[in-house]
Amino acid sequence: MNSDQYRTLHVGVDGGVARITLDNPPVNVINGTMIRELHDALRTLRDDRSVRVVVFSSADPEFFLAHVDIRIAGELEELEETARRNPDANLFQGVGELLRHQPQVTVVKLAGKARAGGAEFVAAADLAFAARETAGIGQTEVLMGIVPGGGGTQYLRDRVGRNRALELLLAGDLVDADTAAAYGWINRAVPARELDAFVDEVAGRIAALSPELIAAVKRLVPPTDLAEGLRAEDREWAELVSGERPARLMTGALARGAQTPAGERDLESLMRSVAARL
Repeated sequence: MNSDQYRTLHVGVDGGVARITLDNPPVNVINGTMIRELHDALRTLRDDRSVRVVVFSSADPEFFLAHVDIRIAGELEELEETARRNPDANLFQGVGELLRHQPQVTVVKLAGKARAGGAEFVAAADLAFAARETAGIGQTEVLMGIVPGGGGTQYLRDRVGRNRALELLLAGDLVDADTAAAYGWINRAVPARELDAFVDEVAGRIAALSPELIAAVKRLVPPTDLAEGLRAEDREWAELVSGERPARLMTGALARGAQTPAGERDLESLMRSVAARL
């Protein structure tokens, strides 16, 4: 795999571990280019038997993945081919479904914040480890007047149970790594200074196993079939996102600094201030 072919990903493979660094300044929003490149990278790695683990991290220590780009509607036409290759899920769900069904073990190293589509990405990976002092994760779509559209409703219920999923989906708050671990959203919280070494050790131990053994374990612990729920989520998301209020909330958020480092540091307060003015 040639890392130079990507604009938003840096890819390296060593010792059976593929390391993908997400890099889309200024805050790592998930735009059309990143969606297309993630689809391509995961599909390419799927057939590489030398790779047994895929580790995702961020080039920005503050933001793992902010959320889907608020302006992504202008890129949807360019993503039609990617959509055709994933007929059983929408474009945003497609990334999560590739992660969940990847033959390799997918691992998220979460040092910074992951919201909305970024939180869905974390939940879709097989394993996720977060820095106790600096990581945060939130399913914040309700603050923009919509429901998650990238699998978040289904992934959360599968991970944390219905009652906690309802809390996280409806409150829209950013939670810290310890809370996320206690709820089951991630595997565990690790001291920030130890996160790199911890994830390297876990990835190395798994990569030392044979591909056949890894495949056997993944077959015996398969991802839950969420197809019906994902279709329902897509319908609800599509109906809400076309409404007047979400459009006004998103426009107001951009005007007040969303998708800039300053605005994204406390996006929840920013969004609530926008809503209060409507």
